[in-house]
Amino acid sequence: MKKSIFLLAIFLFLFQQCNSQPGTDPKPEETGTWASAAEINARLGKGINIGNTFEAMPSWQSPFDPADLKRIADLGFTHVRLPIRWERDDRSMSSPPYTIRPDFMKIIQSVVDEALKQKLHIILNMHHHDALMANPAGEKARFLSQWNQIADYFKDYPDSLLFEILNEPHDKLTPALWNDYAKEALQVIRKTNPKRCVLIGTAEWGGVGGLRSLEIPDDPQLILTVHYYNPFQFTHQGADWVEGSDAWLGTQWRDTEFERQAVEEDFKAAIRLAGEQNIPVHVGEFGAYSRADIDSRVRWTRFLARWFGQQGFSWAYWEWNSGFGIYNPHSGRYEQRLVDALIKDPMPEPYVPEYVPFYSSNFSGGQSDGWFLINNDASAQSVMAIANDKVTVTITRPGTAGWHIQLIKTGISIEQGKTYRLRFNASSPDSDNRNLDVAISKNSDPWTAYGNQSVSINKNHSTYNLVFTSAHTDPQARIVFSMGNAGNTRVILSDIQLMEVKF
Repeated sequence: MKKSIFLLAIFLFLFQQCNSQPGTDPKPEETGTWASAAEINARLGKGINIGNTFEAMPSWQSPFDPADLKRIADLGFTHVRLPIRWERDDRSMSSPPYTIRPDFMKIIQSVVDEALKQKLHIILNMHHHDALMANPAGEKARFLSQWNQIADYFKDYPDSLLFEILNEPHDKLTPALWNDYAKEALQVIRKTNPKRCVLIGTAEWGGVGGLRSLEIPDDPQLILTVHYYNPFQFTHQGADWVEGSDAWLGTQWRDTEFERQAVEEDFKAAIRLAGEQNIPVHVGEFGAYSRADIDSRVRWTRFLARWFGQQGFSWAYWEWNSGFGIYNPHSGRYEQRLVDALIKDPMPEPYVPEYVPFYSSNFSGGQSDGWFLINNDASAQSVMAIANDKVTVTITRPGTAGWHIQLIKTGISIEQGKTYRLRFNASSPDSDNRNLDVAISKNSDPWTAYGNQSVSINKNHSTYNLVFTSAHTDPQARIVFSMGNAGNTRVILSDIQLMEVKF
């Protein structure tokens, strides 16, 4: 009897050890419990993209190294995002039944298994589906079939595996079409994965600006994902795939109070939507290209990582080992300052420079100070009035784009390499959430923007700021407020001041 009890004890011990090995946690469908989207988003925490690998074309692809997943986990990251170009002809059929090649599916499965073994959550997405962007109607069946296959293949995996429907919808996959396609893809996924967390992004390249047109399906297991690369002239300076970006070289990010405010302004809509829809937020991509100076990259990355955490966002840095990366696969060395900025650096106090004013408009005495209003499209109508040291633009018929109605001041002199702060007060008495685009730009075609910002104004007359470093010299630039893409509302502006920032 004692021998039997002893053998039973040994069996139970070995069984318990087997089931406690990394990557072998009980599946949710076995235990009957699935974590909520909010819980899973909290578990995602700090992540990184395995970029330039499975979404890349062969000519610029970095080979996948399974050991990278252990390196990532050891650094303190808690998830990876795996961008995948499923549409390549060597990976899936381009005609019915659109079968994904079994050998490629097994490759992705091996990555998923290794991530789970390292106790990392993993997000599988559909990346660079260029054919779908160019021909949505013609490629829709393939897109949905691919998701049907992916979802069915991974249906028995634990809730630490997530799906992301599509990376950065754009081109002919318009916001309206994307709303429909996202819902249909979600329905396909739900046939085999009724409770798995699914990430849904925005049209118009996946940024925060696309939130205005996004319709979120009624589904409790969704996470909202957005990408963030602002200011673009800083994060993409010298990027060879962005035309004209060499002119931006030398653009710095100083971590001033107003640069931070620009970030906070950009995410107002995401924070508001998260509260209204009770949906958690994941920042699926953010990063600054390696041709920016490392001090600025560290400041920008550190602020965003800490600020995202303060908002309760999970995030995934772009990316692991290429142009934005934190790891050099050839030398085996880390860009340690970026690693620390992402993982452990505390939030510092903002940098305080000197501001030297050189232009202001306070509309005193009912004077326009050279400001004028233009309705650039026949569909748009508005009028301007000045009183009580303020200018009021009353929009009686909005257009379909912001530039259809513009308030402009020309003759503004700016110099290449200098940093500027445009401060202004704004409100909209008729709305608690009205978009207003502000820019300093060239005053003729091609209307190059030297600095621009989109702000959300409300009924309270409040102060807003645009901070930018100019890549151009222009003695006849213009300040322009674009407001043509909202309803019949009033926009009130006052105390417009342009300053040079002295570091």
